[in-house]
Amino acid sequence: MIKNIKVLLKVLKFLNSEKKLYRQSKKLYKEGKVDEIGTLIQPEVNRFAEYCMEITGCTIEKSGIENIPADKPVVYIANHQGLMDMPIMLGCIPYPKGFIAKIETLKIPIISKWMKFMSCVFMDRKNVKKAVESIYEGIEKVKAGHSMVIFPEGTRSRGGPVKPFKSGSFKLAFASGADIVPVSIDGTWHAFEETGSFQGCPLRLVVHPPVKTEGLDKAQQKEVIAQVQATIESALTQISFKEPVPSSEG
Repeated sequence: MIKNIKVLLKVLKFLNSEKKLYRQSKKLYKEGKVDEIGTLIQPEVNRFAEYCMEITGCTIEKSGIENIPADKPVVYIANHQGLMDMPIMLGCIPYPKGFIAKIETLKIPIISKWMKFMSCVFMDRKNVKKAVESIYEGIEKVKAGHSMVIFPEGTRSRGGPVKPFKSGSFKLAFASGADIVPVSIDGTWHAFEETGSFQGCPLRLVVHPPVKTEGLDKAQQKEVIAQVQATIESALTQISFKEPVPSSEG
């Protein structure tokens, strides 16, 4: 518990130290210049992710970054093993992006403000109507040119098998016509969920070739959902198919 508190305090201190960047981002946010914010803070986002790896003692092996289109917004679909999934995505993906995150994240001081600057969308999974509204908010962001990340399992697998992907998550791509970029994240549950305390471990991220979604009919969309999940699962090697670590949270 003490180590967890120390890690969280270091993260908050790091973010709070970026006062000048925060003021610049806040000004642009009020002016509605979201594109400029993404470009402005991206180098610091990468540095923050590297810092998270440093203070937890984790290392990252990444591959397939060249598969990411650099000239258009995409929807990143990734499996969700643990808390370190977001930092590893931030650190390995070199382009601005927002996340579909659970609404509880808004309660975290400082972090939630930076997430708003990144064009993140906050989803209330306990309220179906609100959850649907969040997906449509995400769709509009993709249409406006902002890449989004979503974990379609809806919760962390915590060392168990990959859960079935929720079809609603894919609407971000299907309704916007954006390419899907499948991402396999491996080993992150060892970093926290395995013991309930942050610990160093090797992490791996694999970016797969993009999948086209524009112009697909309903049957083809179902095939894409199955294809993307199979692609992501194919690159997982460290996951342990034992009983997942129990938790009441996602």
